[in-house]
Amino acid sequence: MAPLKVLQLMPAALERFGARVHDVPASRWDGDSPCSDWSVRDVVNHVTGEQMWAPHLLRGETLEQVGDRYDGDIVGQQPAQAWDTAAAGALEAWQTLAHEGLRVQTSIGQMPVEEYAEQMHLDLVVHGWDLARGAGLDASIPDDAANHILTYVEPRIHAFSGSGIFAEPVQVDSDAPGDRLLGMLGRDPR
Repeated sequence: MAPLKVLQLMPAALERFGARVHDVPASRWDGDSPCSDWSVRDVVNHVTGEQMWAPHLLRGETLEQVGDRYDGDIVGQQPAQAWDTAAAGALEAWQTLAHEGLRVQTSIGQMPVEEYAEQMHLDLVVHGWDLARGAGLDASIPDDAANHILTYVEPRIHAFSGSGIFAEPVQVDSDAPGDRLLGMLGRDPR
């Protein structure tokens, strides 16, 4: 199978997010993040849950088969350990993906695995920024990841706007790919 371009970016996105999880100061876990009504811990819990779901969905399991096992607080008192376990399982599932023609069942319906991969990468990168900002860490977004996500988001921005998935776009005075991406997705990079 020829690898999807986004799958070439996935290991670095997982590693960057994980490094940030490990660097969160103890005093910042319950602090606010740029995600409305989410603390730093909530952001990590959300993205960790997504990674826990990935191996199941990439094996073709349905939402009903997975059930509610990843509802609620899944990071507990050891968020870095929970992240490490989830990220390792997700990475292995992406690396052993049987075929690109797979359709994955998600909460918004069936979709091609390529679409699922793009959405998972987007969430890792953008929520990685949310995590870093909330935790007071370096929140930079690599240009290669930002440029890739921009090519995914730009043609879909009208579908995202008003959907509740992201806040309304924010005007940014920067040509930096990461800043442009954040602005499109309702975040002020300043």
